[in-house]
Amino acid sequence: MNVEMETLQKNRTWEIVLQPEGKKPVGCRWVATIKHKVDDTIDRYKARLVAKGYKKMYEVDYQDTFASMEKINTVRVLLSLIANLDCPLKQFYVKNAFLHGDLEEEVYMDMPSSYGLSNNSGNVCRL
Repeated sequence: MNVEMETLQKNRTWEIVLQPEGKKPVGCRWVATIKHKVDDTIDRYKARLVAKGYKKMYEVDYQDTFASMEKINTVRVLLSLIANLDCPLKQFYVKNAFLHGDLEEEVYMDMPSSYGLSNNSGNVCRL
């Protein structure tokens, strides 16, 4: 959780502001997973802070948003080309890649309940 919060703050994912009149923030929660090595031993513990976008109401505060995902057929074609053309292949992991996009609409999220960020003062996170 500490690594996730440091990354979110470093990337300036949000700005703490007073909740605007008539705007309802979406909630947030922590999602924790355990990552395993190939031999099934524990590699690391991973936590992500996620916004509860599914709580939006259609025609009130709802707009289509999409997470970028690769298509498995595209991955298969690329791997096939790499193998057939004998090209070198490197793998890497990008932390918080989705954070590098710009939002066109105003989105407000409740303050995370940990790390000294409390919602007692009427503050919210403007993403």
